Amino acid sequence: MAALACFFPSVARGDERQVIGHSVQGRPIVLLREGAPDPAVTVLVVGAIHGNEPAGMRITRRLIAGLPPARTELLVVPTINPDGLAAGTRGNSHGVDLNRNFPYRWCPLGGGEYSGTGPLSEPESRAAYDLIRRERPDVTIWFHQPFGLIDKPEGNPFAAHRFAQLIDLPLVRLPGPYPGSASRWQNRTFPTSTAFVAELPPDVSSALAKRGTAAIRALAAELASPAIESSQPSR
Repeated sequence: MAALACFFPSVARGDERQVIGHSVQGRPIVLLREGAPDPAVTVLVVGAIHGNEPAGMRITRRLIAGLPPARTELLVVPTINPDGLAAGTRGNSHGVDLNRNFPYRWCPLGGGEYSGTGPLSEPESRAAYDLIRRERPDVTIWFHQPFGLIDKPEGNPFAAHRFAQLIDLPLVRLPGPYPGSASRWQNRTFPTSTAFVAELPPDVSSALAKRGTAAIRALAAELASPAIESSQPSR
């Protein structure tokens, strides 16, 4: 538990801390919710899905320590893979790559991208799946490493393009096909929202972590602005 506890500030400003599921080994998967009760925009941020790619959690830790922009709601999940985080492994305790375990174009894969016995076979991916179906965020950012880029999503690329500008990383369409990935499942299931992958570089400086946190807040504020709200797809 110590590996996860260090990513939660002792004094967080979150309006609500909720356990949305448990890992194979029983570790809690935690959601922190903060912001307006009737927001114009809801942004979900997942700090890590692969246990050996934890740098995004440095950004989520900073994010939950501050206040969200006006008219926005931030949903922050530091990691959906606490077992992998504790072990320093890509997959969960079953060796499943959770980013190959979602329903869209799932197929059986082995090796380092073992996709499980079937779609949503793992409690961690089911917890994320249920959260997203329940909350239907307007924008979801999934942090990964180590390519140092923002993956241009299918559908409306505005949020990813703007985030790339704000965090100062290139916007690139990763070739895929990445069967069973969380973001591709979201974009196919909820076409009026946008989910994308933010690939941080191998080494993340304090400056980049600060810039990433500021980029999320700035993106949420811009999307919630009445000046551009009418141009964005509704939930």
